[in-house]
Amino acid sequence: MRNNRKIILFIGIIALLLGCYFITDNMLFNGIKSKPINEDGFQANYFAKDELNDKTAIILIGGGQWGDYWAQEFANKEMVGLSLPYTGKEGLPRLPEEIELEYFANAINWLIKQPQVDPNKIVVMGASRNAELALVIASTFTESISGVIAYAPSSVSWSNTVLPYNSDELKSSWKYKGVDVPYLPMNKIIGNESNKIKMVEYWKKGLTKTDFIKQAAIKVEKINGPIILFSGNDDKVWPSSIMADMIENRLEDNNFEHSFQNIKYDNAGHLISNNPDDDSSYRTGRINIDGKDYEYEFGGNNDGDFKAKQDAKVKLMEFIEKI
Repeated sequence: MRNNRKIILFIGIIALLLGCYFITDNMLFNGIKSKPINEDGFQANYFAKDELNDKTAIILIGGGQWGDYWAQEFANKEMVGLSLPYTGKEGLPRLPEEIELEYFANAINWLIKQPQVDPNKIVVMGASRNAELALVIASTFTESISGVIAYAPSSVSWSNTVLPYNSDELKSSWKYKGVDVPYLPMNKIIGNESNKIKMVEYWKKGLTKTDFIKQAAIKVEKINGPIILFSGNDDKVWPSSIMADMIENRLEDNNFEHSFQNIKYDNAGHLISNNPDDDSSYRTGRINIDGKDYEYEFGGNNDGDFKAKQDAKVKLMEFIEKI
């Protein structure tokens, strides 16, 4: 009998603690909680106030903590955010290679049907290689995408082999209707005798492959809406400012009819898409090449990154308001 009373008491305490937790969580949380989506052939976290109607929606390519942060920021400002991963989760590809663009079309088509969303105001946003993908998506689904926000962008599509953890066989990173999106082929990055590696030199060398640049260049002139690019002049991961200028030149050569902004920041590096309210910054990252860990620099400095993130957020919101 005593054991039964102890069990009942224990269960009661656990129930009380859980109840207090959920009550406190609801009292302290002042954001928009996400709605997990796993239907219509895609997975995502959907951030939107229920009472909204016909608002701008921003798709955060890559999802994860970064995507959830920005999606909630947009939802808090009476917009819609869709944090959209495409690898690394159960039911999704394990590696970012030969990713089918139809996956993103499924997400776009689902988003169009939501009452909170204005189907004529859907924007894609990405950073680094996800910025590359955002530009590819917008240049492919021109009837559905109304604008692009790209942090540390790429002007070309790269092969899968730019990532050391991908398979060794040369493949496209993206596919559409069973056909490879044309790419710039790269040998895998090679290590050295030290414990450090200069990432940016690897990508700069790739951009010297002029024979492949023309075919691999993202057809940004096809994008049916405004484009805004953010990059750090001291990006030491890849030459995002150089590639942003390549995008600008291509748009000018093709008489791009929508607005375009190419915003570059001094003393800023690769991580300017991170939480703008966080004044701390990781200065280095680690990469494993052939079983050995190497340290590499992101570029910029704490003050430069923070100022860039803050300014970019203001310009980003102004950009979206004009969509």
